[in-house]
Amino acid sequence: MHYLSLFLLSFTIALSGALAPGPLLTAVIAESARSGAKTGPLVTLGHALVELFMVACIALGLARILNQPLVLKIISFSGAAMLAYFGVRLLFSLKTVSLAALETSAGANNLAWMGITLSLLNPYWAVWWLSIGAGLVLGAQKAGWTGIAVFFCGHILADLGWYSFVSFSISKSRRCISLSVYKMILGVCAALLLVFGAGFALYAFRA
Repeated sequence: MHYLSLFLLSFTIALSGALAPGPLLTAVIAESARSGAKTGPLVTLGHALVELFMVACIALGLARILNQPLVLKIISFSGAAMLAYFGVRLLFSLKTVSLAALETSAGANNLAWMGITLSLLNPYWAVWWLSIGAGLVLGAQKAGWTGIAVFFCGHILADLGWYSFVSFSISKSRRCISLSVYKMILGVCAALLLVFGAGFALYAFRA
Protein backbone atom coordinates (compact mmCIF):
# COMPACT_ATOMS: atom_id res chain seq x y z
CA MET A 1 0.00 0.00 0.00
CA HIS A 2 1.28 3.47 -0.91
CA TYR A 3 2.37 5.41 2.18
CA LEU A 4 0.16 8.40 1.39
CA SER A 5 -2.88 6.17 0.92
CA LEU A 6 -2.08 4.37 4.15
CA PHE A 7 -1.74 7.66 6.02
CA LEU A 8 -5.02 9.05 4.66
CA LEU A 9 -6.88 5.83 5.41
CA SER A 10 -5.59 5.76 8.98
CA PHE A 11 -6.29 9.47 9.50
CA THR A 12 -9.86 9.24 8.17
CA ILE A 13 -10.81 6.18 10.21
CA ALA A 14 -9.30 7.62 13.39
CA LEU A 15 -11.00 10.99 12.85
CA SER A 16 -14.40 9.32 12.50
CA GLY A 17 -13.80 7.62 15.84
CA ALA A 18 -12.55 10.79 17.55
CA LEU A 19 -15.59 12.76 16.38
CA ALA A 20 -17.98 10.24 17.93
CA PRO A 21 -19.05 11.02 21.53
CA GLY A 22 -17.10 8.98 24.06
CA PRO A 23 -15.43 9.17 27.49
CA LEU A 24 -12.24 10.71 26.11
CA LEU A 25 -14.02 13.50 24.24
CA THR A 26 -16.28 14.14 27.24
CA ALA A 27 -13.25 14.43 29.53
CA VAL A 28 -11.53 16.83 27.13
CA ILE A 29 -14.63 19.06 27.02
CA ALA A 30 -15.03 19.06 30.81
CA GLU A 31 -11.36 19.73 31.53
CA SER A 32 -10.74 22.27 28.76
CA ALA A 33 -12.95 24.84 30.49
CA ARG A 34 -10.56 24.68 33.44
CA SER A 35 -7.16 23.83 31.97
CA GLY A 36 -7.39 25.51 28.58
CA ALA A 37 -5.91 24.66 25.19
CA LYS A 38 -3.22 22.33 26.57
CA THR A 39 -5.89 19.80 27.55
CA GLY A 40 -6.35 18.27 24.09
CA PRO A 41 -2.65 17.73 23.29
CA LEU A 42 -1.80 16.35 26.75
CA VAL A 43 -4.78 13.98 26.90
CA THR A 44 -3.86 12.83 23.38
CA LEU A 45 -0.28 12.21 24.57
CA GLY A 46 -1.50 9.75 27.21
CA HIS A 47 -3.91 8.21 24.70
CA ALA A 48 -1.09 7.86 22.15
CA LEU A 49 1.17 5.99 24.58
CA VAL A 50 -1.52 3.36 25.15
CA GLU A 51 -2.26 3.10 21.43
CA LEU A 52 1.44 2.71 20.65
CA PHE A 53 1.55 -0.20 23.08
CA MET A 54 -1.48 -1.81 21.41
CA VAL A 55 -0.04 -1.38 17.90
CA ALA A 56 3.22 -2.99 19.05
CA CYS A 57 1.33 -5.91 20.59
CA ILE A 58 -0.58 -6.51 17.35
CA ALA A 59 2.52 -6.21 15.17
CA LEU A 60 4.42 -8.64 17.40
CA GLY A 61 1.56 -11.14 17.51
CA LEU A 62 0.77 -10.58 21.19
CA ALA A 63 -2.80 -9.34 20.68
CA ARG A 64 -4.22 -12.85 21.22
CA ILE A 65 -3.17 -12.61 24.87
CA LEU A 66 -5.38 -9.56 25.30
CA ASN A 67 -8.25 -10.86 23.18
CA GLN A 68 -9.72 -13.06 25.91
CA PRO A 69 -13.27 -12.83 27.33
CA LEU A 70 -11.98 -12.59 30.90
CA VAL A 71 -9.57 -9.76 30.05
CA LEU A 72 -12.28 -7.79 28.25
CA LYS A 73 -14.70 -8.35 31.13
CA ILE A 74 -12.15 -7.04 33.65
CA ILE A 75 -11.55 -3.98 31.46
CA SER A 76 -15.31 -3.40 31.18
CA PHE A 77 -16.01 -3.61 34.92
CA SER A 78 -12.97 -1.50 35.77
CA GLY A 79 -13.96 1.10 33.19
CA ALA A 80 -17.55 1.18 34.44
CA ALA A 81 -16.38 1.74 38.02
CA MET A 82 -13.89 4.44 37.03
CA LEU A 83 -16.37 6.36 34.86
CA ALA A 84 -19.03 6.13 37.57
CA TYR A 85 -16.49 7.57 40.02
CA PHE A 86 -15.58 10.42 37.67
CA GLY A 87 -19.24 11.15 36.94
CA VAL A 88 -20.37 11.16 40.58
CA ARG A 89 -17.38 13.28 41.64
CA LEU A 90 -18.18 15.78 38.91
CA LEU A 91 -21.84 15.93 39.99
CA PHE A 92 -20.92 16.58 43.62
CA SER A 93 -18.50 19.30 42.56
CA LEU A 94 -21.42 21.29 41.11
CA LYS A 95 -22.42 22.31 44.64
CA THR A 96 -19.17 24.12 45.32
CA VAL A 97 -17.93 25.00 41.84
CA SER A 98 -17.17 28.65 41.11
CA LEU A 99 -15.76 30.65 38.24
CA ALA A 100 -12.51 30.79 40.19
CA ALA A 101 -12.08 27.13 39.18
CA LEU A 102 -11.56 28.34 35.63
CA GLU A 103 -8.32 29.96 36.75
CA THR A 104 -6.96 26.71 38.25
CA SER A 105 -5.58 24.29 35.68
CA ALA A 106 -4.72 20.64 36.05
CA GLY A 107 -1.07 19.63 35.73
CA ALA A 108 0.40 18.07 32.61
CA ASN A 109 0.89 14.72 34.34
CA ASN A 110 -2.76 14.59 35.41
CA LEU A 111 -4.02 15.34 31.91
CA ALA A 112 -1.74 12.76 30.29
CA TRP A 113 -2.73 10.21 32.92
CA MET A 114 -6.37 10.94 32.14
CA GLY A 115 -5.72 9.99 28.52
CA ILE A 116 -4.02 6.76 29.58
CA THR A 117 -6.71 5.74 32.07
CA LEU A 118 -9.74 6.49 29.91
CA SER A 119 -8.18 4.59 27.00
CA LEU A 120 -7.14 1.51 28.95
CA LEU A 121 -10.50 1.16 30.73
CA ASN A 122 -12.62 1.54 27.60
CA PRO A 123 -13.69 -1.94 26.41
CA TYR A 124 -14.93 -0.56 23.08
CA TRP A 125 -11.46 0.86 22.45
CA ALA A 126 -9.89 -2.53 23.18
CA VAL A 127 -12.38 -4.40 20.98
CA TRP A 128 -11.84 -1.94 18.13
CA TRP A 129 -8.08 -2.45 18.22
CA LEU A 130 -8.37 -6.22 18.49
CA SER A 131 -10.68 -6.38 15.47
CA ILE A 132 -10.69 -3.47 13.00
CA GLY A 133 -7.43 -2.01 14.28
CA ALA A 134 -5.66 -5.36 14.09
CA GLY A 135 -6.63 -5.73 10.44
CA LEU A 136 -5.34 -2.27 9.65
CA VAL A 137 -2.06 -2.81 11.49
CA LEU A 138 -1.46 -6.15 9.79
CA GLY A 139 -2.19 -4.54 6.43
CA ALA A 140 0.27 -1.74 7.18
CA GLN A 141 2.83 -4.30 8.33
CA LYS A 142 3.15 -5.53 4.74
CA ALA A 143 5.11 -2.34 4.14
CA GLY A 144 7.35 -3.13 7.11
CA TRP A 145 7.85 -1.06 10.24
CA THR A 146 7.80 2.08 8.11
CA GLY A 147 4.26 1.24 7.08
CA ILE A 148 3.26 0.76 10.71
CA ALA A 149 4.87 4.09 11.63
CA VAL A 150 2.96 5.87 8.84
CA PHE A 151 -0.27 4.22 9.97
CA PHE A 152 0.30 5.22 13.59
CA CYS A 153 1.16 8.82 12.68
CA GLY A 154 -2.02 9.17 10.65
CA HIS A 155 -4.08 7.68 13.47
CA ILE A 156 -2.64 9.86 16.23
CA LEU A 157 -2.62 13.09 14.21
CA ALA A 158 -6.38 12.72 13.70
CA ASP A 159 -6.91 12.44 17.46
CA LEU A 160 -4.46 15.27 18.16
CA GLY A 161 -6.07 17.57 15.62
CA TRP A 162 -9.64 17.07 16.83
CA TYR A 163 -9.02 17.12 20.57
CA SER A 164 -6.72 20.14 20.22
CA PHE A 165 -9.38 21.96 18.22
CA VAL A 166 -12.01 21.21 20.89
CA SER A 167 -9.84 22.33 23.80
CA PHE A 168 -8.60 25.42 21.94
CA SER A 169 -12.16 26.46 21.08
CA ILE A 170 -13.36 26.03 24.66
CA SER A 171 -10.32 27.82 26.10
CA LYS A 172 -10.98 30.85 23.89
CA SER A 173 -14.58 31.09 25.04
CA ARG A 174 -14.17 30.26 28.72
CA ARG A 175 -13.76 33.92 29.73
CA CYS A 176 -17.26 34.52 28.40
CA ILE A 177 -18.77 31.55 30.24
CA SER A 178 -21.15 32.38 33.08
CA LEU A 179 -21.35 30.27 36.22
CA SER A 180 -24.67 28.75 35.14
CA VAL A 181 -23.28 27.78 31.72
CA TYR A 182 -20.15 26.34 33.33
CA LYS A 183 -22.28 24.24 35.70
CA MET A 184 -24.42 23.09 32.78
CA ILE A 185 -21.34 21.94 30.85
CA LEU A 186 -20.03 20.03 33.86
CA GLY A 187 -23.47 18.54 34.56
CA VAL A 188 -23.87 17.28 30.99
CA CYS A 189 -20.35 15.81 31.03
CA ALA A 190 -21.04 14.11 34.38
CA ALA A 191 -24.26 12.61 33.05
CA LEU A 192 -22.48 11.35 29.92
CA LEU A 193 -19.74 9.72 31.99
CA LEU A 194 -22.39 7.90 34.04
CA VAL A 195 -24.14 6.78 30.84
CA PHE A 196 -20.87 5.50 29.39
CA GLY A 197 -20.13 3.73 32.69
CA ALA A 198 -23.51 2.02 32.59
CA GLY A 199 -22.81 0.98 29.00
CA PHE A 200 -19.45 -0.52 30.00
CA ALA A 201 -21.13 -2.46 32.84
CA LEU A 202 -23.79 -3.78 30.47
CA TYR A 203 -21.09 -4.82 28.01
CA ALA A 204 -19.31 -6.70 30.80
CA PHE A 205 -22.46 -8.63 31.71
CA ARG A 206 -23.03 -9.58 28.09
CA ALA A 207 -19.38 -10.52 27.41
